[in-house]
Amino acid sequence: MDQRQLQTWVEQISLADFGLPFRHEARYNARLRTTGGRYFPHDHAIEINPKYWELGEEEVLGIIRHELCHYHLHLTGKGYKHRDPEFKALLKKVGGSRFCTPLPGNATKSRPIKYVLTCRDCRTKYYRKRKMDPRRYYCGKCSGELSLTKVSKRS
Repeated sequence: MDQRQLQTWVEQISLADFGLPFRHEARYNARLRTTGGRYFPHDHAIEINPKYWELGEEEVLGIIRHELCHYHLHLTGKGYKHRDPEFKALLKKVGGSRFCTPLPGNATKSRPIKYVLTCRDCRTKYYRKRKMDPRRYYCGKCSGELSLTKVSKRS
């Protein structure tokens, strides 16, 4: 589905599910990584992640409904943010998705623990991903001095 077809489809969904026209731009944004779509309050545009077509039309439909909830509530002056009760009620009414399914192979990559700060007095260990200067910090339990050791990689 190209940009023009996406625009037409969003307009049709808006009329069918919300009874209101969509009069702004709907576009693809392939740079989106962790979200299925975005709504921009400043220009009322909607962006859709094209990678979600791999998960099927129903997934994209739920994303479009979600973004249209933001759009229509914002234009009518009601609470359009995720935490607002109006948003939650409208999303439930039209059957939009609250969260999109994570894309396969796009898991958040957490850095491994590389350093351990150890208290010299009470032996409490503090695990860190980034290197720290132990002279600038003290133990949270006993206020003792800390020593830094690097964790060796295990195969």
